[in-house]
Formats: sequence, structure tokens, C-alpha cells
Amino acid sequence: MSASNLSDRLRAAGQDHLVDHLASLGPAERTTLEEGLADLDLELVGELRTTIAAPAAEGERQFEPPEVFPLERDAEEEKRAALARERGAQALAAGRVGFCLVAGGQASRLGYDGPKGCFPIGPVSERTLFDFHAARIRAAARRHGFRPSWYVMTSPANDGPTRAFFAEHDHFGLAPDDVFFFAQEMLPALDLEGRILLSAADRPFLAPNGHGGTLDGLRRSGALDHARERGIEQLSYFQVDNPLAPPADPLFVGLHLAEGAQMSSKVVDKRGPGEKVGVLGSIDGVVGCIEYSDLSPELREARDAAGRLRFRAGNIAMHCIDVAFVERLTNGRLELPWHLARKRMQAFDPARGAEVEVDGVKFETFVFDALGAAERTLTLEVDRAVEFSPVKNREGDDSPASCQADLVALHRSWLASVGRDANGVCEIDPLAAESVDELRALPSDCFHASPAGLLVSRPADARS
Repeated sequence: MSASNLSDRLRAAGQDHLVDHLASLGPAERTTLEEGLADLDLELVGELRTTIAAPAAEGERQFEPPEVFPLERDAEEEKRAALARERGAQALAAGRVGFCLVAGGQASRLGYDGPKGCFPIGPVSERTLFDFHAARIRAAARRHGFRPSWYVMTSPANDGPTRAFFAEHDHFGLAPDDVFFFAQEMLPALDLEGRILLSAADRPFLAPNGHGGTLDGLRRSGALDHARERGIEQLSYFQVDNPLAPPADPLFVGLHLAEGAQMSSKVVDKRGPGEKVGVLGSIDGVVGCIEYSDLSPELREARDAAGRLRFRAGNIAMHCIDVAFVERLTNGRLELPWHLARKRMQAFDPARGAEVEVDGVKFETFVFDALGAAERTLTLEVDRAVEFSPVKNREGDDSPASCQADLVALHRSWLASVGRDANGVCEIDPLAAESVDELRALPSDCFHASPAGLLVSRPADARS
């Protein structure tokens, strides 16, 4: 692109300040910034500018709890669940389910320098988050007899290190051709006047476009074409920070298919009204995620006839999504609402020639907003102790310590069920067992005691 064409595009997008700044730079810096700006969708930037001053929606929104397939079921629901498991197992065995892992974050909040998926979390083995997810996918492939297709969304900041980490660990036992990496898109941050901010004299200030960008990234990268070529019709979506997430759940897949849903969700019962987590529900008649801050104190505390919270369906970012639905949403530009994060940011000020603190806006899309575009959805309640223990904070709730404690508690309960000593630290490799029945069937040489604790793994799967 010529410099004059870029200048015309910048002016059309309301970015005259960058035209002036480019003219003030030396050849090397100007070329670097021109290349960075040429990659931006300036038409989209123009649209984002209009959202900054858009008036807030007027009137009080109407919230209702969702219809949930419950964790505690009556006889009819158990019958429905049994049929769904059979149908889900058939879909898995036929290779119609692919796996989409959101792994664009860094582990800096955990005090670790690198992609979050590289963080060691195994209580005994110190296996990483990536390793846990790979083991669960391998275990499912062995159990149901399919060739796995794993789509791993990275970010520009961690794409290279993530690919290198997988290669260094032989893709955790998966064939390299069965792991498809793609990076989410970055968007420019704007000031309150809608002008693109700079992170340095020769670089625009870019930020990830949110986990909703996974859907657009699947199309842009060719992952959807890859999935179609492999006969994949549904994607199991989950996030890297939750090592308990079961990627191949026959019940979830089967219920999704039986409902004829385009996008389905898993939820857990909120710990209490004060837990700051979004809940699934109806927002003005449309299924979506109700942010904690959007619920009034009265609604947070509201109870049903059984004494349970009315708004208790905690969102845990696990979904089953039809490939055809993703194709429809991403035919052209991704059709999801923009969420604005207004905050103080460190940015380069061309007028001062230095970094300063400014009021700025970052733009994100959220994957759960796609629920509102689905003709049918299904919501499945699952057991938090079995499926959800994320690693988000350095300490306290949702930390490495709490996640490891949850892993140990779950595995200790399984060991106790088969009559094994379970008093100390323990860990069960997903490749060895993912249920009490599978654990009961293991030979004694799969139980490895060490100073670090008890590790249950098949000999070929043991980690040093």
C-alpha cells in the first residue's frame, strides 16, 4: 500500500493525528508504523469509534433464569440422560466432534513467564495445563476410537512459544497433524475521542479482541475448512485454565444433538449470591450471560420455592457449538456485540514524544453472546467438584493452590471408592482413569508411590 493511500484511509477513519505523526518520523520508524497500520481494519476502527459515545441502553432489562437440564434428576430425566450418552458416544466415535481450546493468555498473574498453558499444575507430576488437556483428549480418543482434531487458539504474544512448547513435548502424544494452531485477532485501543493509541512511536497499541474472537479466528485461519474436511460437525469449546474440563463429554454432546441446538452451555451452581461470576439466563427474552454487576442485590439474593438461588447458573465457559453455526456467524464480519473496557493506559504521546497515562478503551467480543443468535440452546448443570477449578489468580480462590486441592480431593474420593489409601497428596493421570470404574480396572503396577505423593498412571504414561 502506498503512503498516500494509507494517509487517505487514516483520514477517512478519523485518524488524522497518525498522518501527522508519520510525517514526523524518520524512515525506519515510519516504515515500521506504516506496516503496522496497514494491517488494521480501518473500516472496523471507524465503527468502533461510534460505540465510545453511544448512549447507554435506556430502561430496566428483564432477567429470567434459564431452563437447565439438572444435575439431580428424576427418573424421566435419567432416561433422557442415558439416551443422550449413547447418542453422544456415537457422535464421538464417528469423529464428528472436534476440540477447541482457548489459550491466548499469559501466566504473568501467576508469577510465571510464558503462556498460561505451560504452567505446571499437577499436584504430584507437575504436568502442565496443556498436558492435562492433551491427556484428556487422548483418553477420549482411545475410549471412543476416533482420530482427534484439536484446535488451539493462541494470541500473537504467545503463539510462537506455544507452538515451540508443543513441539518440545512431542505434542503430548498427539500427531502434529491433529493439532491446529491459530491466533486470535488484535484490535487497536482508542482514546476517548476515538483516536488510535500508540504503544511506542512506531507501533499501534493493540489488545486481544476477546474470547468471542475464537469464532472469527476459526474461519480466518482455515480451521473451519479443516474441520469440514474431517467430517467434524460440532466443536467442544473450553478454556486452558481449567484442567478439570472434560473435552469429550457424551452426555453434553448427546443432549446438544437431541435438542437440535446450535450452541449449548455447561453451568455450575453458584457458591452463593456474593460469588462474582456471570450467570446464564434470559435477557429481555434472549439467552445470554448476565454479568454479576448487572444483577441487582435483590435478584442476586432471590430464591426459588426450594430455597435455591434463582440466578445460580454460573457460567464456566464450556460450550458445544455447531460448525455450521460458526460459519453463519462469521460469514463476513463476526456479528457479536462489542464490549468496551474503559481504563487508564500507558501510551505513547506523539506531541510529547514520551509515554503518558491516558484514558482509553479496549474492545472485546464474548463467545457467550453467540447464544443469543442461536435458534435453540441447551444448558447443562454439572458438578463443580468434578468439572470446574480454574487457575486465574496467584493465590486464594481460583489459584494454583485451590486447583491442586480440588484435583487431590476429587482423586482422593475415587481412590477411597476402590479401597485405596487416599490420605496424602495424590493424582490420577487422565490416560489411566477418568472415573471410578476405570480406576477399579487398573492393575496394581499403575499405582506409583513417591515422596511427592501417589501418582496413578499406566507405565507408558508415567511422568518423571
